[in-house]
Amino acid sequence: MDPAKRASVGVRSDNRLEEQVKDWLRYGEDLGLGPYYRDRAPLHAIAEATAAPLESQSAAASSNMPVAAAMAAAAPGRAPGAPINVAPSSASQKAASAAAMKTPPAAPASTILPAATSPSLFEAMERIAGDTLQRIREDIGDCTRCKLHKARTNIVFGVGNPKAELVFVGEGPGRDEDLKGEPFVGRAGKLLTQMIEAMGLRREDVYIANVVKCRPPENRLPEKDEISTCSPFLMRQLDVIKPKVICCLGSCSSQTLLQTTQGISKFRGEWFDFRGAKLIATYHPAYLLRNPPAKSEVWKDLQKVMAYLGLQPKKR
Repeated sequence: MDPAKRASVGVRSDNRLEEQVKDWLRYGEDLGLGPYYRDRAPLHAIAEATAAPLESQSAAASSNMPVAAAMAAAAPGRAPGAPINVAPSSASQKAASAAAMKTPPAAPASTILPAATSPSLFEAMERIAGDTLQRIREDIGDCTRCKLHKARTNIVFGVGNPKAELVFVGEGPGRDEDLKGEPFVGRAGKLLTQMIEAMGLRREDVYIANVVKCRPPENRLPEKDEISTCSPFLMRQLDVIKPKVICCLGSCSSQTLLQTTQGISKFRGEWFDFRGAKLIATYHPAYLLRNPPAKSEVWKDLQKVMAYLGLQPKKR
């Protein structure tokens, strides 16, 4: 090939490579990795900086070996003449240090605390003297406190025995609940009714409520601002009813009341103290419709509730 043409091809190749590198760097910038590429020191500098203190530590350990051996020999309870564990040589320490440099540091342990290690923030809420369910409903009024009111048909307050020993708490109304103004009346609600009856109770014997009183669009989970706005009304309902047991249905209600971000599988079926009541979390009936094998796990949880309340299962 003509030297001029070869040089021209080389220039085009270099330009193409340069453009590829620029595209890659732009992609890194989009991902927020720019400082990683711009600010990090060269690898050989990092290696030298890391090796220096390791070598000094190795030398110090080597020089202190006789002292360490003497201290070990003088340790109380040590048999005379027993072998002494001597530190490895400086050369072997350097080899181990080099190997350690190639091994990435272990990830720090998770700092998420178990749900039961700290009381719920709702424990600090003051109870309202002389409060009633009727007063709570009047205080809610034709609520416009959060954006959920824009698409709702009815406020779904709660239903059941105002002196119930057992309260079920879900996340929020669905389509059927929004139309009727009553919690758990759709397919999931029918399954919940069957669960209640299997415990030897009627739906009228318990109280049923949700974390939020208005239907989230497309049955999505309630958002944090919606929960923080509406959940205090649920707390007032629970304070008025004073149940012995609160059964949270699904992650949203259990995470809200326990003030945790852990998944429900981490604490499902465990007992917690909550404002003078016992609280237990289990899977939502809607989840059971999608995953029927989980019904056996929920039945185990409900049996714990039955044992605590002294209930007998329905005879078939």
